[in-house]
Amino acid sequence: MAKVELRDIRKTYNAEEIIKGVSLDIENEEFVVFVGPSGCGKSTLLRMIAGLEEISGGDLMIDGARVNDLEPAKRGLAMVFQSYALYPHMNVYRNMEFGLKLAGMPEAERRQKITDVARTLQLDAYLKHKPGQLSGGQRQRVAIGRAIVRNPKVFLFDEPLSNLDAALRGQMRVELATLHRRLKATTIYVTHDQVEAMTMADKIVVLQKGVVEQVGSPLELYHHPRNLFVARFIGSPPMNFLPVTTRSIDPEGVTVARDRGESLLVPVLPGETASAEALTLGVRPEHIVIDPEGDVHGTIRMVERLGALTLLHVTLADDTLLIVQTDGDHGGEIDRPIRLRLQADNCHLFDARGIALTKLTRHRLAR
Repeated sequence: MAKVELRDIRKTYNAEEIIKGVSLDIENEEFVVFVGPSGCGKSTLLRMIAGLEEISGGDLMIDGARVNDLEPAKRGLAMVFQSYALYPHMNVYRNMEFGLKLAGMPEAERRQKITDVARTLQLDAYLKHKPGQLSGGQRQRVAIGRAIVRNPKVFLFDEPLSNLDAALRGQMRVELATLHRRLKATTIYVTHDQVEAMTMADKIVVLQKGVVEQVGSPLELYHHPRNLFVARFIGSPPMNFLPVTTRSIDPEGVTVARDRGESLLVPVLPGETASAEALTLGVRPEHIVIDPEGDVHGTIRMVERLGALTLLHVTLADDTLLIVQTDGDHGGEIDRPIRLRLQADNCHLFDARGIALTKLTRHRLAR
């Protein structure tokens, strides 16, 4: 497998810059997910790595060699598309064999490779079937198998699960993650689904409008988002946001308050804000507690019962909406008043530019 390095990579269409200087290291055997909303540039970036889009500026390195001008077939990559891109007139065996045959691999070696990969992907019983006789999940396995038999340096996946139903997507996520561990393959995976990113990635790259907003492990991005965009995008259900004002600053953190007067001491570095500064308070649904003595008053407007957990949609007096996650047996009723408490240690503060204030660790607080 291989290490992939992007050095100030840029892409321009008709004088408009689409990818705006992306620099990134993808380590050997790492599973990296590019995630972001539609139009953020994640698929364009993947296609530039594959050689399907010209690089307008910067350097793309694979195993230390610059490959900007190397044709796709010589980069040692294999790509799996959203649409499967299988030959409908060929059976599974012939689809998996086609690339190997073009490369001149001897027949006995081709047969052995395809047999081994088909067994790994549980396709050995379907080798004589044509794509039209297979389910969506089986067709996607064939597309993955066709990539594996080439023994590439890097696997590229462009939203491969989007055409599958929800249950099958969940199953295929597990299968792809298991396959990655078995093959120890360097993998770059594009998706707009942050649940896929959170459950599969070693490292997530969050993109917006051609710019990398943050790179980190799934839990790093979840617990320590760099800015409002990442905080909004990572997490399902999403983080809640409340406008607040700085009331006081001390070594233990920053005390903020809403217009109604409820105050909260949030453990962030005190030197990053000033008195009376307008901030945004972020809190995830699981960090809001139902408390009869809580300072936050609201009314339940909607109840989502999801089995093991329940989501309460609560509106406050100023019409701010909060999503509260509680256990599945909670008997919340629509239009009933409710009182809430925010867990200050798990709250986030963002300045007027949307940049997160640095959270104090428990070690710093103890000192």
